[in-house]
Amino acid sequence: MLSFLIRRLLWMAATLWVVFTVSFALMRAVPGGPLSRERELDPAIEQLMRQRYRLDEPMLQQYGRELWNAVRGDLGRPYRRPDFTTNEIIAQGFPVSASLGLVAMTFAVLLGLTAGVASAVGRGSWLDTTLMLSATVGIALPNFVVAGIMILLFVFLVPVFPAAGWGTLGQLILPAFCLGAPYAAYIARLTRTGMLEVLSQDYIRTAYAKGLPRHRVIIRHALRTSMLPVVSFLGPATAGIVTGSLVIEQIFAIPGLGMHFVEAATQQDYTLAMGLVLLFTALLYTMNLVVDLSYALLDPRVSLE
Repeated sequence: MLSFLIRRLLWMAATLWVVFTVSFALMRAVPGGPLSRERELDPAIEQLMRQRYRLDEPMLQQYGRELWNAVRGDLGRPYRRPDFTTNEIIAQGFPVSASLGLVAMTFAVLLGLTAGVASAVGRGSWLDTTLMLSATVGIALPNFVVAGIMILLFVFLVPVFPAAGWGTLGQLILPAFCLGAPYAAYIARLTRTGMLEVLSQDYIRTAYAKGLPRHRVIIRHALRTSMLPVVSFLGPATAGIVTGSLVIEQIFAIPGLGMHFVEAATQQDYTLAMGLVLLFTALLYTMNLVVDLSYALLDPRVSLE
């Protein structure tokens, strides 16, 4: 286990370096830059700003300086938000997006697993058809459509939840549901497919032949193995959901990281974009590591080596 973790951490460092290098090159290759404005700056002022942000240095020197700062944990100051550091922006927005994302993913896992198991056990029944039709609709509908329907139902028609804001439990439930609904639909379909495959295995028939109760066979024997495709999906899905959702955060006025991702891209803010890309990469790699460890726990046939 220790050697496995050490190898993966070394690969994580290498992956972050590759992502940093590729992102640095791509951002500089795009026409324009962080000093581009709709109204052109005076050449003298632009030159002073380039010196201020050290954009007049040779490209290789900029790369080395920013790489060393990133290694030290200093992600620099955003060009359009000079009063804050990138670290401060992430520290303020990430806990909000992560809280919303974790609640949404918890809801998605609970609803998706329940629907998938029920659909697989009752294969071909009206319940199976209804659940899979609902899952298909959940996958097809965009987040903003689901959010609009939920706001109409539970804010205006039946005023149960507030329309927007952040800070209370009531303000968390509705956006978490809207954010987690598509993930719940994917999990339901993956769970159903995995359960149907596992339920046809010989050891499941042996368990029934031994007289084990149906619920015990399904929960203790079948569900554990059928979770492997779901766990594979949850790795990158969790990394994406906890780093912010532009649509949901905009609709419900949630101060997370979603807007910063778009802002960094549209305004070509090198430092903010690099910080967010490295954050997402680190989270994605960490979640994939957790997935690999979960495989060994769910299926004894899987070896970490």
